[in-house]
Amino acid sequence: MITRKGMLIDVSKCMACRACQVACKQWNQLPAEKTHFTGTYQNPPGLSAKTWTIVNFIEPEEGQMRWLFRKQQCLHCTEATCVSVCPSGAARRREDGIVYFDQSICTGCKYCVESCPFRTPKFDPIAGTVKKCNFCLDRVLDGLEPACAKACPTGAIVFGEREQMLQVARQRQEVLSKENPGEIPRIYGEKELDGLGVFYLLPEEASLYGLAERPRVPIDKVVFNCAVGIIPGLAVLYGLWRYFGKERPSSEKQSEAIGGK
Repeated sequence: MITRKGMLIDVSKCMACRACQVACKQWNQLPAEKTHFTGTYQNPPGLSAKTWTIVNFIEPEEGQMRWLFRKQQCLHCTEATCVSVCPSGAARRREDGIVYFDQSICTGCKYCVESCPFRTPKFDPIAGTVKKCNFCLDRVLDGLEPACAKACPTGAIVFGEREQMLQVARQRQEVLSKENPGEIPRIYGEKELDGLGVFYLLPEEASLYGLAERPRVPIDKVVFNCAVGIIPGLAVLYGLWRYFGKERPSSEKQSEAIGGK
């Protein structure tokens, strides 16, 4: 029986060492990006086709020296909109919950880019395809954990069977609640959008970490993208119906029509 994989990211343990970023780059052979200082230690500034995971440096209160850290990556949704809107079938979700893109058939239409509620997939203008974290699928198939989880020195990133990871999150939730009476850390992704493959243990509001308090699928974009993908196919079918649906004239009548007789 295939069970769903899951990853717990406990932000209370993250010290922003960025070992996960380096490990991801190294294992997936992703090139470095040329960046420049923009007033924050976060680098690169965001996800891209060359950067599949990044540690966000967040200053929640202006004027106070306080940072919140969050590892950002694909969350491997249960109802993955990237899969539902992909017209080529390049976006796929495995039985174990891992969502990946088949680069050999991706057309770079960017429907997934616009439809993802977390804006994770990114277009690669050089390859002409869309890319994102694939949960180190090659490592997982060999019984190994993703490179980011392997490299994390504090145990902030834990990978395994999803139900087991949720149990780990609940145990850690109890510990943090005892350390800070009256505050119950949130397991973000346990139930949101029917459950995420990657979920967070957040000691503070989700919005402070750059996450929507109540994430939702952008239905308007999904409908638009699906319509754009369906219309050309309908046009082709209509053309075929017009061509084959009527009685074609005989070759003699065609000749007369051409000759104007």
